[in-house]
Amino acid sequence: MSTRKRLTTNQRNNVLLSMATLISENKEELLKVNALDISNYKGDDLAVYDRLKVDVEKVNEMVKSLHQLADDADPLGKQLCNFNHDNGLKIINKTAPFGTVLIIYESRPDVTVEAAAIAFKSGNKIVLKGGKEAVNSNLKLVELWHKALSQCNISTEWVEYLKLSRTETQAFLENPPQKIDLIIPRGGEKLIAFVKKNANCPVIVSGRGNNFIFVDAEADIEIALQVIINAKTAKISACNAVDKVLIHANVPNKAMFLKILIQKLKDFNVTILGDEKMSSLEEVTLIENEDIWYEEFLDYKIVIGQVANSLEAIDKINRYGGGHSAVIITTNEKEAEVFMTAVDTAAVYHNASTRFTDGGQFGLGGELAISTDKLHHRGPMGLQHLVTNKWYIFGNGQTR
Repeated sequence: MSTRKRLTTNQRNNVLLSMATLISENKEELLKVNALDISNYKGDDLAVYDRLKVDVEKVNEMVKSLHQLADDADPLGKQLCNFNHDNGLKIINKTAPFGTVLIIYESRPDVTVEAAAIAFKSGNKIVLKGGKEAVNSNLKLVELWHKALSQCNISTEWVEYLKLSRTETQAFLENPPQKIDLIIPRGGEKLIAFVKKNANCPVIVSGRGNNFIFVDAEADIEIALQVIINAKTAKISACNAVDKVLIHANVPNKAMFLKILIQKLKDFNVTILGDEKMSSLEEVTLIENEDIWYEEFLDYKIVIGQVANSLEAIDKINRYGGGHSAVIITTNEKEAEVFMTAVDTAAVYHNASTRFTDGGQFGLGGELAISTDKLHHRGPMGLQHLVTNKWYIFGNGQTR
């Protein structure tokens, strides 16, 4: 589709509502094809398996997301600027679609619904490149997308699926047969590096976590325990899970706090690694080298370290973190303000879990991705963020 007439708000919403109905009607078939993907997966990556699995709850979430997006305001044509020039020109800046958005993702069949719906509602053509491990689930969902589009008398070219090998994907990125305006890779660091290396258009990085929690000297210990356990164990496949915990050297009742923390982590079978100051503790293994501070685990694994003060914690987070989320646990609001201002992450928390870094939790109704870039958007990308802008200038013969 080299040229596409913009669809009306009602047209786009009707497709989303048709898709929601089709998913509900085909729930059992979706579960069946996903079970085939699950049985075909022979890997031992817990994060991939968790993201791959579609159950009744996840299907219901897909349907809910589609209804929420249909209810959301149209992000297109929103005036960002409107003024009259001294020479009589009327100048207006409005939001506009990117054009064609390519989403490359691993495992997650729900991305085929939620991310595609956000892209479509914001007026973009969607090109989906899912992982081979979810091929049956993805192809079924794309079949439903095409049926929803056809039911609304809209071309199925608005949603395209690429069933390509890694070599074919590289060739596509280097020399795409169609104009691609934006690429969003959702997955591990290898996928992101692969896309950035081979793409010839803008790329928004999404997916890398490696999040930190800092337990300050004035921390509420009960809050610290609650937040760490939730952030580490609630969903290990999520990019908003925590991987590193920094403990202030003067945290109150440190020995007892660490003993309880370690036991709670062991109750969830979390492997606990530590720096030199922490590795003397029972059940804590000394890290092999400093490079581990850079790693995102997506697994039942955590690193605990000790710092002398909040400035050392801030420095460590800014040096090693993924730019996603960071937390300070403290009762000192001034200390929290300093930390939250200085830490260079898309989301920063005071006394709460990193697990809230999510489009739905942030009131966006869903998310296309969680960007750790600073251009053109940072953090969860919702419907209103998958737009660019366009200037409209009205004159009556003005020259310069």
